[in-house]
Amino acid sequence: MTTPTPLTRASIFQQAWPIMLGQTTVPLVGMVDTVVIGRTGDAAALAGVALGTTVINFLFWSFGFLRMGMTGMTAQAQGAGDTEEVRAMLLRGLALGFGLGVVLFALQLLLVPLVFALLAGGGALDAAASGYVGGRFFGAPASLGVFALNGWLLGLGRTRAALLLQIAMNLVNAVLDIWLVWGLGLGAQGVGLGTACAEWSALLLGIFLALRILGPGALAGLSARLFDRDKLRRLFAVNADIMVRTVALLVLFGWFANAGARLGEVPLAANHVLMQFVSVSAFVLDGFAFTAESRIGEAIGRGARTELLRATRLTGEFTLAAGAAFALLIHVAGVPLIDAVTDNPDVRAHATALLPFAALVPLVGAPAWLLDGVFIGATAGKSLRNAAVAATLLYLATDLLLRPWGALGMWVALLASYLYRAAGLGLALPRLVRSVGQPLAEAPREA
Repeated sequence: MTTPTPLTRASIFQQAWPIMLGQTTVPLVGMVDTVVIGRTGDAAALAGVALGTTVINFLFWSFGFLRMGMTGMTAQAQGAGDTEEVRAMLLRGLALGFGLGVVLFALQLLLVPLVFALLAGGGALDAAASGYVGGRFFGAPASLGVFALNGWLLGLGRTRAALLLQIAMNLVNAVLDIWLVWGLGLGAQGVGLGTACAEWSALLLGIFLALRILGPGALAGLSARLFDRDKLRRLFAVNADIMVRTVALLVLFGWFANAGARLGEVPLAANHVLMQFVSVSAFVLDGFAFTAESRIGEAIGRGARTELLRATRLTGEFTLAAGAAFALLIHVAGVPLIDAVTDNPDVRAHATALLPFAALVPLVGAPAWLLDGVFIGATAGKSLRNAAVAATLLYLATDLLLRPWGALGMWVALLASYLYRAAGLGLALPRLVRSVGQPLAEAPREA
């Protein structure tokens, strides 16, 4: 059995801060992409990257279960003291991620036109978006492999290794973006290619870090454990539910992006700029949610209900406080940040008018992000799936109802979606708590 890390505010923050710093660099991929194109002053190119990002997020993050499922299952194996299963999880995750990435790359000619057909683009907008998407697809196997590696590292609480992985990937991305776009003039396609190359660099570095953590010969003799039917069945069951959850949320955010596209290039570009601020806050707050995933998973692995409740409370305190701080920061610093991101005066004016709504997202969204972490750590896939599907359907209804309000209605509906999601997971929380401490075979099945 592993020795549990003490559950104190200090230990929570010590585990969370590398994730927070690393997560800050995750949306910086999108931020760098946006700034590099935005500083050219071309609203159509900026909107094209925004539309292309929506397409890539939908297709790539449909496989985000590779990160989330790996974290919860690795943490539970760690909590139960099953070191062989911890090692086997790494190989399963990498094989699954890389294999799915190869399939995704092979199917791009079928998938990309289908997704574009669902979005309100056209003309120069689609041309710029297609160049970006085409470049990003070269990194599909690496991107999905990195999902699995990150999940495994976070499940073990190896937050500093995860931080190093994210920083390295984003530094490579920034350098290549500047060279390919400003140096070679490749435009949106150059942005996509730069990010793809950065993802391959991250995959290689992540494998190196994982092997250093495990030590020499740690992966030898795992073939029987690797293909254990019960373990594989549970892996696919958990991941299937989380995949449905992820797709539902991607539909939600894709609908939001498409609603901006219906209003024109300037509103779409303005929304994209504001969503960079939202993404930074969400990813940083995920530092506490990811810490919750690890701590909740370990608590469930040990059957420790009291530990689960304490981990939820402590990470919740940090999440809500950080959400309020980010809301204030975006409200105060948003206008100069908008001006720094884009030179286009129309985009600046539109984004500034909607800034107060973007500032509210970190505060309103904090409970949903925290509860995501709790249920992911518990590998409670069905609860995650049900809450996300319900929230997405309610969001679509709210957006349609508020459509006469234009951009204002779009943002109000988005804020409401976070409340819907938090309510759905909150209703499922008591049942999850009651299940902890029961023998695994008797606990209510979530996957």
